[in-house]
Amino acid sequence: MSEAVSWDLMLAVKDGQLESLRELMDEMVAATTNEPGALVYEWFISGDGTAVHIYERYADSDAVLIHLGSFANFADRFFGAVDPTGFFVYGEPSDTAAEALTGAGAQIMGRFGGFAR
Repeated sequence: MSEAVSWDLMLAVKDGQLESLRELMDEMVAATTNEPGALVYEWFISGDGTAVHIYERYADSDAVLIHLGSFANFADRFFGAVDPTGFFVYGEPSDTAAEALTGAGAQIMGRFGGFAR
């Protein structure tokens, strides 16, 4: 069984904040690239630029906690540019990681079946 934890964070871009968000995204991608255990960190945007989804996958709960610690450096600017509309976590994070994620509004979806390669 995989220890990986992933999520999809859905966001509404605040009016007039798309360019600021684009600049912030570049900084956040660069920072996350250097985090051990960060496996996937992809941002997706709607055609009209009003909605963003971020798909993230981490090797394990320790990597999740490292990322959440790093995110604190960007949180004020991030939430100044977007409003969360959904946050779904996939996998079985440790109690500590689960507490941090649910405290941020995440709904944790435990494994039910299937496989990962």
